Amino acid sequence: MQYRTLGGTGIKVSPYALGAMMFGAIGNPDHDDCVKIIHAALDAGINVIDTADAYSRGESEEIVGKALKGRRDDIVVATKAHLPMGDDPNMQGNSRRWITRAIEDSLRRLGTDYIDVYQMHRPDPSTDVEETLSVLTDLMRAGKIRAIGSSSTPAHEIVQAQWVAERRGLQRFRTEQPPYSILNRGIERDVLPVCEQYGMGTLVWSPLAQGLLTGRYRKGQVADTRRATTGFKHLSDERRLDAVERLILLAEEAGIKMTHLAVAFAITHPGVTSAIIGPRTMDHLHDLLAGAETTLTDEILDQIDAVVPPGTDVGTLDMAYDPPAIQQAALRRRLPDARSAARPAPGDGPR
Repeated sequence: MQYRTLGGTGIKVSPYALGAMMFGAIGNPDHDDCVKIIHAALDAGINVIDTADAYSRGESEEIVGKALKGRRDDIVVATKAHLPMGDDPNMQGNSRRWITRAIEDSLRRLGTDYIDVYQMHRPDPSTDVEETLSVLTDLMRAGKIRAIGSSSTPAHEIVQAQWVAERRGLQRFRTEQPPYSILNRGIERDVLPVCEQYGMGTLVWSPLAQGLLTGRYRKGQVADTRRATTGFKHLSDERRLDAVERLILLAEEAGIKMTHLAVAFAITHPGVTSAIIGPRTMDHLHDLLAGAETTLTDEILDQIDAVVPPGTDVGTLDMAYDPPAIQQAALRRRLPDARSAARPAPGDGPR
């Protein structure tokens, strides 16, 4: 497997990164089996493992820690913090208070004394980004982190964080982990160009669109899968299913397996460093690894563009991040008296 440089970090990483979200209670609870999957991925040349403290409430990190024994120096370990890890409202977010504790917990579970790439799992509107970068800088100086990154962050917030780091003399985010697939190409419009401009590496997640691009979900059919029975709304989005049907036909005509087409597409963009694959079983891993040599021609990429135009999304992933400006109606609606273009009559001020 060839290797790419992760932004300006100098760290060499494989185009496929092994995602560990499905290792543990929410996916595969068999620790020994998960360790075998991790070792098989490493033996195939993958050298990046991406996990998070919130994955099965720390169980994923514990499994990765078991797999690291005797192989730690050969692996680029990436983990994340931000999502709730308990009922205490301070056991989450991007504050100095929480990050200081969260990283110690992750180091303990992973059985290591340093993390190669430590990422903020989501932006935190309640915490000044300077506060976050300050504590991450301190942890880097303490030798507990090698590089820091963000995840699912809007382009303007990526730029803001870069400016704050420069003005305050702090370490800056060197990586970004956005969602990216044939069905969700919105980051091509702004996030990927911004990351390229600032020399940030990208570890994109969900190249299979949370399962839609496996070929197992078809229009008018009920898929017998774990996700289909757990209420994932994007799996029944008619717009997405229509696009999937066209992509399945495209893949068949090209003689390429659907999963191989999807992952090959994700790592083709020059702004993408690695695509995170998240197998739950050994069979899933073997299927994805079998597509490592898949190369998409310009003709196939043009056909994909005809199905989903560059820089556009077809629907939304259930796990996608919505900033406050989208979540809160009050931030996108003027007060009733200020919504009209007409000038109010004298004395008829806001009520």
